[in-house]
Amino acid sequence: MSGTTVPADEEASRGPAVGRVALRRPRLPGWSLAALALGSVAVGTGVGLVARLDSRGQWGLIAALVFVGATFALSASVEGRRHAVDRLAAVLVWACFIVAMVPLASLVWETVARGIPGVSWYFLTHSMNGVLSWQEGGGIYHAILGTVEQVLLASVIAIPLGLLTAVYLVEYGRGRLARAITFFVDVMTGIPSIVAGLFVLSLWIMMLDFGYSGFAGAMALAILMVPIVVRSTEEMLKLVPNELREASLAMGVPKWRTILKVVLPTAIGGITTGVMLALARIAGETAPIILLVFGNNMINGNPFEGAQSSLPLYVYEQWGFGTEQAFDRAWAAAAVLIAFVMILNLVARGIARWKAPSGGR
Repeated sequence: MSGTTVPADEEASRGPAVGRVALRRPRLPGWSLAALALGSVAVGTGVGLVARLDSRGQWGLIAALVFVGATFALSASVEGRRHAVDRLAAVLVWACFIVAMVPLASLVWETVARGIPGVSWYFLTHSMNGVLSWQEGGGIYHAILGTVEQVLLASVIAIPLGLLTAVYLVEYGRGRLARAITFFVDVMTGIPSIVAGLFVLSLWIMMLDFGYSGFAGAMALAILMVPIVVRSTEEMLKLVPNELREASLAMGVPKWRTILKVVLPTAIGGITTGVMLALARIAGETAPIILLVFGNNMINGNPFEGAQSSLPLYVYEQWGFGTEQAFDRAWAAAAVLIAFVMILNLVARGIARWKAPSGGR
């Protein structure tokens, strides 16, 4: 009958209307990936035990392959192929990240675990003067002093040169000269450190007849540092919006003052990060230091005269002695070097936050 009404409960009991299509496919519950991971670990362990695989890395590889395959198959059956491909891509990205982090984490862990027991106030405040390779004692004060002085001298040389070169390439560079500078910067980026050391050795020591010194090593480190500073600064300056430059120039501000007061402060965070990365790179260089600084077990605070030492060179020398006491000192010096690089990065972040322009202005 046309006037008859169907009760709501009876209409609901009839089920969905014919032709009704669900707009959202079902999704896997949040605990499913954790369950798959545990199952994959169990499968990898079981296969490793049955096949008598000695390497735990092989067990992990089997578990990872099982996890990827099971995740894709389960997601494809429940969520559809599109979501399955998306989950597969996410799993591969995370896997690549973990694979990249494993060597770094293991390196830091091994260095800290073996080096920290040997770090003490005595170790940080004494040199190796009068200490033989098989004897206990000795320290790295002379190596820390040499590293700090050489890195500072290299920074004084490389940072202004790199910043000015990058400013020229971005703000003024046109034509053949800019292309030539860009080409040589790219070439210098790939120069091995030993080549820079040989260049300074042949020019500064052999031709000009200057002696081994921390300054000679600093010049080689500056050669390695310049292209990194140029490239990082150049990319940061390119990210500064042209509207800021145009607004400053429209107000009658000279171009040099626009660069100094507008462009550089805007990019100071990225520039500082690039400079600190360059410092961290040269702080661990050993080859040019061996050629130019020569090494010294005594404290030499004058980087312009006489042989010096540095932390990378100290680690190299102690490891070459081959005694248990020398190995302990080498691990301790390596831990101090890692801490030194970490401090540089923390300082870079602090300067970037301090000098970055306020978002409300």
